[in-house]
Amino acid sequence: MNLITDVPGLKIGQAEDVTALTGVTVIYPDISAVCGIDVRGGGPGTRESDALAPENLVDAIDALVLSGGSVYGLAAADGVASVLGARGRGFGLIDLPGVPRSPVVPAAILYDLANGGNKGWGQDPPYRALGARAVETVSDRFELGAHGAGIGARAGQLRGGLGSASQRTADGIHVGAIVAVNCFGSVIMPGSDAFWAWPLEQNGEAGGIRPDPTLVVDGDDWGPAKANPAAVGRANTTIACVATDVALTPAQAKRVAQMASAGLARAIRPIFAPFDGDVVFAMSTAHQSLAEPTHFNLARIGALAADCLARAVMRGVYAAKDA
Repeated sequence: MNLITDVPGLKIGQAEDVTALTGVTVIYPDISAVCGIDVRGGGPGTRESDALAPENLVDAIDALVLSGGSVYGLAAADGVASVLGARGRGFGLIDLPGVPRSPVVPAAILYDLANGGNKGWGQDPPYRALGARAVETVSDRFELGAHGAGIGARAGQLRGGLGSASQRTADGIHVGAIVAVNCFGSVIMPGSDAFWAWPLEQNGEAGGIRPDPTLVVDGDDWGPAKANPAAVGRANTTIACVATDVALTPAQAKRVAQMASAGLARAIRPIFAPFDGDVVFAMSTAHQSLAEPTHFNLARIGALAADCLARAVMRGVYAAKDA
């Protein structure tokens, strides 16, 4: 399907508030999954990110949330946790009668508060309800473009959106990516309609547009980036998750997340700026072992994840352009 759900053991749930023009995307593993994180942006907004450090106690998560809404959007993870807790999922050192387990639900947010829609919600932001609704509707199929966490996103001066891509290697490794693109930088080359990441495109998945071969890019010309980056942290944010079915340790998952961040650099210019909140998670569903030589195959997974993420950025913006 060319979606992150091609990775065995993963489903995606989405929910939107079309009036507020904001939404939530939930990445849901069938069983608790090892997860790592790489934070590159200067103004990130996250929940439970410290729990993912390899040296810390919890080594697996129950779900992952990407949300619009800036700081309000972090409440989406509360809705997800409440649903999963009612199902008996979560972390517990000791099983005790009457003591609920604690679902581990990291989250990252993007800033869509100034991108249209009615945000006059007073003391009742919609995100907790959106999170609960999203996790109740998980499936292996989901919509790209102006959906989920990407419904209110902007990619430079273009409509942003939710994108996904996947790849399966000849020896059976599955890798996929999902991303909500709300960047300050441009995904399009200056003087062209071609994506920066066009060499990575597969099977015309992003329109097949190619730049003029005589085009010479000025290093100070990024293309249609946002005219005003703003000083507000998290105002320009690309949040993403890559995944594989290969079993990884927490430290290995972190390395894959770090390598995958290169995919954003291939697709968006500039990226990781002081006013961006860019975050990449890496998840393992552990359906197969990491084959020998382990370091080499870990590098393969990271490289494939970076390519999938760059392709997902293109697909998300391409799918959103007519929304």
